[in-house]
Order: sequence, then C-alpha cells, then structure tokens
Amino acid sequence: AIAEIEFSLTACRGCFGACSFCALTFHQGRIIQTRSHASILQEAEAMTHAPGFKGYIHDVGGPTANFRKPACPNQLKVGACKHRQCLFPQPCKNLQVDHEEFLSILKQLRELPKVKKVFVRSGLRYDYIMSDKNPTRFLREFCKYNVSGQLKVAPEHVCPYVLDRMGKPRRELYDAFVARYQQVNEQLGLKQYLIPYLMSSHPGSDLNAAIELACYLRDTGFYPEQVQDFYPTPGTLSTCMFYTGLDPRTMQPVFVARSPEEKAMQRALMQYKNPQNQPLVRKALRIAGREDLIGYGKQCLVPPERDMRDVRATIRRTRARRFATPTSGSRAAISRRTVGSGEDTNCIRNALGCSQIRHSEGGFFNYCNSRCAMLSTSSSVRSVTDPNGALSSTSTARR
Repeated sequence: AIAEIEFSLTACRGCFGACSFCALTFHQGRIIQTRSHASILQEAEAMTHAPGFKGYIHDVGGPTANFRKPACPNQLKVGACKHRQCLFPQPCKNLQVDHEEFLSILKQLRELPKVKKVFVRSGLRYDYIMSDKNPTRFLREFCKYNVSGQLKVAPEHVCPYVLDRMGKPRRELYDAFVARYQQVNEQLGLKQYLIPYLMSSHPGSDLNAAIELACYLRDTGFYPEQVQDFYPTPGTLSTCMFYTGLDPRTMQPVFVARSPEEKAMQRALMQYKNPQNQPLVRKALRIAGREDLIGYGKQCLVPPERDMRDVRATIRRTRARRFATPTSGSRAAISRRTVGSGEDTNCIRNALGCSQIRHSEGGFFNYCNSRCAMLSTSSSVRSVTDPNGALSSTSTARR
C-alpha cells in the first residue's frame, strides 16, 4: 500500500462539497485547512533524495485537490453555515473560487531539482472549476502539466432525482465540463481521458434510474471497469435515508434498494457489457418494463437469450460443413499431413472426433480415443496414424 502514496503529498484537509453520502465533512470538517507553500516544498525536496524516487510526484491533493482556501471569509468568522451548502444546489453567491494558489504550488514543485513531472490524481470538483471566472485557463495549464493521462471526477449519477438526494450538481454541468476538458486537450494536442466515479443503489435510485444511467453510458461510449455500490457511513444524510426511507430535509419518502438481488441488478446495469451480468440486466429490464432495450439494435443494452435449439443447429451445420469435403480441416486431409509441435490440438480433436487430447511429459501427443493415436519420435514433427491402418501415413522424423 505504501507504493501508492510514497511519492505523494497531502496539501489540504477538509471539504466544503458536503456530498450527502460522504463522511469527510464529519471527520475533517467543512472548513479547508491547508499546508503552507514552504511546508509542501520542504517535504517534496526531501522526497527527491529518497531511494526509488524517479522524478515523479504522483499526487498533490487531499479530499478535493483543487480546494486551497475556505469557501468564503464568513467561514473563518462564524464557521460553516448550518442550513445551506456551498455548492449545492447552486454555488453560493459568497463562494470565492480561486485556482491561482493551487497552480502556483504545482509550478514550484515542477521547478524543483530532480523533479520531472508533478501529477494530481486526487479527485477534482468539476462544479468548482466551472464556477471559476476563467475555467479554460486553469484547465489548459493543469492538463498540460499535471494530468497523467487520466483525470478523476465524480458525477456519481445522471438521474436528476438521485443527484438531488446525493447533493451533486446536475448532469448538464458535467456534460459542459466534459466538453471543455476535451476541447482543451485537443488544443494541446493531447489524448487524455476522464474517469468518472459512479455509484449504484444510492437512496432514491430505483431500476428506472439505473437504466437511465446505463443508457447514458451507452450513448457516451464509456464502460466503467469499477463501480461503487452505496454503503451507509455513520452520520451522513444518505445513511439516514437508507435506514429510515425518508429524506430528512423534506421528510418525503425515498426509495431504497435493500435486497441483494436488486442491488446486484443496479450494479450489473452499469456494467451491462459484461457477459456475466447480462442475465441480471435482462431481468432488470423486464421488471422495469424496458424490454425495448433487449435485442440487437444500436439502442439495445443486451441481446436476448439464445435458444439452445438454435445453438445445437449451428453446431450440426458447422460439423456438416467441416466433414463434407476433404478440405484442410477434414479427416482425410489431417490424416495425410504432418502436424508440427505448434499445431492447434483443438482443430485436430474436432476434425478427428477424438474425445480428449493432451500433452505427455515427453512432448508426445496422446489422442485418447480407441480409433486414433499419435506418437512422435521428434519434438518438432508429428505423424497422425490410425492403429487399424485406416488413416495411415508416414513421415520422416528428424533424429
């Protein structure tokens, strides 16, 4: 585990994003606490002398990397507001957005001797970036120097109702950020990607919301390798919704996926391309009345189940074509050729009808069938023979 953080720097603590499911607010606070430039540079300089340092600082960040100061001056005077958030549902009018100090620290780190690259792999708040007066300027410098090929952000979902329960901005803002990020990278001539964090089974997310997210992934062409299933953490709003079935802010009922099967279906919908998930995806789509998404069209998520009668018919047709004429894959053709050590044994097995093929310790092939056997006196040349002489052939073996 130390390898992931050995050459990383913690620059701040706390987060005023206050997502409903996140416990950071409760154990680090909503008021940002930051390290001084001198402290960060001192640790970075000492890091360059450590064994194994190759010139790359892997991360400079914290809970949210681009938070470097309190959200507004009032937080230092009277503390965080009790009944309003800094970024949700809209950025507060008192919010002060400034990335200059963050960019300054990154530049000073790049200029240290023995430092080749400084990356930021902690998550960035894209809504905070889009609230900047000039987000393109920040993204241009950041993408040019501090992205290692992938930038992590956390839209979490796309369904408006679920996003409201999460305390996250709407999908339209995320789409605008994606467009801005891609535009900047195209201007820089770089191929760098966004990795969105996504969550399934959050309170408020039913099968219809999960299907909406799956369709969004289909339309954007993104396939997540990893997804996060909601897990209740102590003290959060989302945990309260999970256990009570109510939104404590409005006291309105909230749907909660509780059964393991429904949670598995929501997760499978986010990874609908995985063949192992397709039975669950089909079941979820039928329960939600979205059988229009089952099929072979461009808008479909999964194909229908294959009828085993069709599978058996396909196998019969394949076998009939294979043995119809003495082609290169037929019995007669294989019986007349020498088989090298790299030959695909599956093809020989299928063509000769052998029930089992394996390699012996001496490099010989054993065709475990009463009708055929193959022995070789050389590791590079094989001859196929039939014990009864029906499929006999000879080959000169190299000795």
